Amino acid sequence: MERVLVTGGCGFIGSHVVDRLVDAGVDVRVLDSLHPLSHREEPGYLNRAADYVFGDVCDAEVVTRCLDGIDTICHQAAMVGLGLDVRDVVDYVRHNDFGTAVLLRALAGAPRVRRLVLASSMVVYGEGRYRCAEHGVVTPGPRRPEQLEAGAFDPPCPVCARQLEAEPVPEAAPLDPRNVYAATKVHQEHLCGAVARETGLPLTILRYHNVYGARMPRDTPYAGVASLFRSALEVGRPPQVFEDGSQLRDFIHVDDVAEANVRALEAEPVVEGAFNVASGDPRTVLDLARALAAGFDEAPAPEVTGRYRLGDVRHVFASPALASERLRFKARTSFADGMRAFARAELR
Repeated sequence: MERVLVTGGCGFIGSHVVDRLVDAGVDVRVLDSLHPLSHREEPGYLNRAADYVFGDVCDAEVVTRCLDGIDTICHQAAMVGLGLDVRDVVDYVRHNDFGTAVLLRALAGAPRVRRLVLASSMVVYGEGRYRCAEHGVVTPGPRRPEQLEAGAFDPPCPVCARQLEAEPVPEAAPLDPRNVYAATKVHQEHLCGAVARETGLPLTILRYHNVYGARMPRDTPYAGVASLFRSALEVGRPPQVFEDGSQLRDFIHVDDVAEANVRALEAEPVVEGAFNVASGDPRTVLDLARALAAGFDEAPAPEVTGRYRLGDVRHVFASPALASERLRFKARTSFADGMRAFARAELR
């Protein structure tokens, strides 16, 4: 690597990527809008060895200027989370899809750029991978409100309505977004893929699973579940666990995610394709709440509420085998160690 542009490099994951790159002696430029949904002020943790441009990835002039002298792009900038309601759709499409399109168009005038690493998400899969004892691997349809109201949270087999067994989802699984954020991440992948095919620009897509760690934003509905639970515990409130708490996810520490990005950015030759960035150790959401509560003195026990969000999915966790084989990436932080550290980590 020579010079890397990290979009969204002031954010939760992006800032950790910047730190890793700087520590490796890489010349780093950051483009970040310091959007008020994520930042109330300029964060104190910014790595001053990097070159910062505070601007919008949707601004073509700013993006073109940032690409000057850049060899590699690490595209982290995005609006994340499930959001408040469908009225967020315009903001998600603007920040995630339009911003990516502006970046891709600017690449046409930046022939020096020789690879693009895109931060994607496990949300592109929708529901994870399920197996029916009779019909094999099946794809459940969207969960219906009447099922959820009755406490039937696990999707049935779409053929025989039997109970299904959740399995790790591989990268080859069909993409099936179930909410607005997920739809924009799929579109990001498709936009980058289309331009990469037309221009020959090597593209690596990293599908993050549930990332947690220091610098997560606190007290915002756009934050991840780990941050919401941690924020509640800090003020003495019990974490509010939706459904019955048995939803399976793969929780991966941000240090490991930063390492996956560095592997993708440094790989020679370039490793193209989509890769799950996951620990391979699925846990329930209730496991997460209990592990975080254990890190606080006299913390209230988590409350399982039975509430649900239609945009949520039941189970989604990954096979990390392909990333291990081709990127030589393997998560190192255990769930227990990561949760102990996160209980005391600094949030944004």
